Amino acid sequence: MKSLTGEFKNTLDEKGRLSLPARLRANLSSTLVITRGIDPCLWLFIPEEWEVLSQRILASTSLFQARSRLIQRRIIAPAQEVEVDKLGRIFIPQSLREWAGLSKECVILAISRYIEIWDSQRYQAYMEEKQSEFLMAAEELGGLTLS
Repeated sequence: MKSLTGEFKNTLDEKGRLSLPARLRANLSSTLVITRGIDPCLWLFIPEEWEVLSQRILASTSLFQARSRLIQRRIIAPAQEVEVDKLGRIFIPQSLREWAGLSKECVILAISRYIEIWDSQRYQAYMEEKQSEFLMAAEELGGLTLS
């Protein structure tokens, strides 16, 4: 899969469908996997990427440890396959829309090998809240060079 990047805004329709930007659709398959993100957003993967991630999570967690079961329940259990329709829309299941607090306006973030879907207001509040943490994290990249 080609590396995805970009920040887009789109509207969730009354039936729970979200149009994916044409620029992203060109690099996605017709079936995707959607699940809860760690932050209050949704993660969207092509099936092959989801398979790699879910297998890595399962391999590094244990059925016999409470924290491991929590990770499995939070990320793997809610995952669902969704189809990209002819108009480039995906249906976001009600339980995932509610968990991410998606209302009408959404932000779609393409981050290399996966996509995040945020409620627009929630994303703006999150970015404002995390601004100082971002500046500290950026400072830690001080040794990063472009060559």
